[in-house]
Amino acid sequence: MPNAQVDHLFQLVKSLTKAEKRNFKLYAKRNQSTANLKFVQLFDAIDKQSIYNEELILKKVPDIKRQQLSNLKRHLYKQILTSLRLLNINKNIAIEIREQLDFIQILYNKGLYLHSLRLLDRVKSIAKEAHQDHLHLEVLEFEKMIESRHITRSIENRAEELAQQSELRQDVISSTTLLTNLGLQLYGLYIKIGHVKNEKDAFFVHEFYKANVPKIDLDKATFFEKVYFYQSKVWYHFILQDFPLCYKNAQLWLDMFKAYPEMKEKDTALFLRAYNNILTALMHLGYFSKFALYLDEIETYTDSNFDNFTINLKVLSFQYIYTARLNKHFLEGTFTDGTKWVSKLENHLEEYKNHLDAHRVMVFYYKIASLYFGSGDNDTAIDYLNKIIHSKVIDLREDIQCYARMLHLIAHYELKHYQLLEYLVKSVYRFLIKMEDLNDVQKEVLRFLRKAVSRTPDKLNDLFIKLKNRLESLSEDPFERRSFLYLDIISWLDSKIRRIPVQTVIQEKFKRIQR
Repeated sequence: MPNAQVDHLFQLVKSLTKAEKRNFKLYAKRNQSTANLKFVQLFDAIDKQSIYNEELILKKVPDIKRQQLSNLKRHLYKQILTSLRLLNINKNIAIEIREQLDFIQILYNKGLYLHSLRLLDRVKSIAKEAHQDHLHLEVLEFEKMIESRHITRSIENRAEELAQQSELRQDVISSTTLLTNLGLQLYGLYIKIGHVKNEKDAFFVHEFYKANVPKIDLDKATFFEKVYFYQSKVWYHFILQDFPLCYKNAQLWLDMFKAYPEMKEKDTALFLRAYNNILTALMHLGYFSKFALYLDEIETYTDSNFDNFTINLKVLSFQYIYTARLNKHFLEGTFTDGTKWVSKLENHLEEYKNHLDAHRVMVFYYKIASLYFGSGDNDTAIDYLNKIIHSKVIDLREDIQCYARMLHLIAHYELKHYQLLEYLVKSVYRFLIKMEDLNDVQKEVLRFLRKAVSRTPDKLNDLFIKLKNRLESLSEDPFERRSFLYLDIISWLDSKIRRIPVQTVIQEKFKRIQR
């Protein structure tokens, strides 16, 4: 029987590209006299499987005994990683610096102190230029250790100089750590609840940020200190729905990479993330011309460099570009055109399923459902919303889960599933209470749906108009406005009142804004 639990070695083998597999085979056989190496045989057997099955491996490779398999798997795992490390030395600055530190350790162990110091000085320059602060400090600590244990007489006043450099690097690392901690905590908060929903939430976020953001001098700050400072401000303003300041700080983040173009290659993920945050802020602001410009920039960069991307960068670029493409259709109101991307998007979701977290998948499902709803295909919209509603992950993106249920109700209303709707309204009401996310917009929509199912068609228009007027009033409230980030209920009501497709309403709005 196949193993129920996903095997880590199996995942690693399946993640390898053709070039990486070829490189591993060459590495494995480099110092061996025979091709019948057991761990290579194990590699071939695993590579041929679509589902990991140990019993089948033992049957196909009789040279491998059951009692050997556990140790052999560990050995193969290590050999694959070693071959990958050798393959990536010239592609990753951190791996390159660590290799040099390994060489220096060997030289030091042989008593070649001056050789070690000369290499350390060169590696220190590389680490400094690449803004690798932790590795820079490791180099300095190595230098200090040699100077303190051996009389090298390498440079006069060396001790004082190294001590000052070490203290400065420790200060930088301390500041950077505080900023990355803050950014991570804010991101974690957003993943759980989304945008703030009331004054209490806003006060908490504000006080948390104020208490944890370190004071830094931007004129003297290093590359990563500045980038992580802007990143923390992006998350802070994004959670508070302050999209102008969110955009401003995301732009400052991107400007750092334009000022230091060599860093695009050294930390491409952070570079792409800057674009993602700019595009998200611009989408919420409705600045279409700038949005289209930045989308074109990230697509051009990705197309030019995709062949050299790691799997991590390929997954990130897929997430950011497809999210932006879908958002572009939301801005334009071209929902039907947007649904043409779905099959390709689904293929990527399947391709990268082992690399995508539940949060990312949930967001894509909600956006896909919104596309189909906007195009008038309510049945397909419900199919995707059910993927969210029936998810077992209930402590993730509570906001998406709540608004998925609201859109689910409206889609069923459009399909005239009135009997089912009476039950669903009560269920959604209980869910929103449980999630502590029942706001005035949601109350008005639920109240409307309860009334609408029993009204005759000739009396519905008055209900639509009353609800629209009420929601337009609520949209002026900074916290109630949050609801309209997830669901453009006012455009839907306008479409019902005027009896035209909802995408036509949004297309008209888009054209007015462009003019």
